[in-house]
Amino acid sequence: MDTSVPSQFAEVADRLLGDAGVERGRKLHAPALKVRGRFFAFTTKGELVVKLPAARVYELIARGAGRPCDPGKGRPMREWVRLTPADEKACAAYIVEARNFVAAQAR
Repeated sequence: MDTSVPSQFAEVADRLLGDAGVERGRKLHAPALKVRGRFFAFTTKGELVVKLPAARVYELIARGAGRPCDPGKGRPMREWVRLTPADEKACAAYIVEARNFVAAQAR
């Protein structure tokens, strides 16, 4: 069983595709998930990247659980965080948290 972050992401994504409004897409040339047309999670360079409220992003970074998401322009995106979940359960929790955040914004 592959326990890499991209593999964890793929497993969680397959389960979430049945949820209302969740669909696949590509963000920054990577497989991604979106809800109501807005991206909320993708993987890149072996890490999970999710969209969360800025305060939650800062909390995860301060705890050492996450890293800033900088698409190479020298300025981190304040509502995106890079994570390396310990397992699929943790990966799913972050992805669902991100989906709920983005879905609430899209209403």
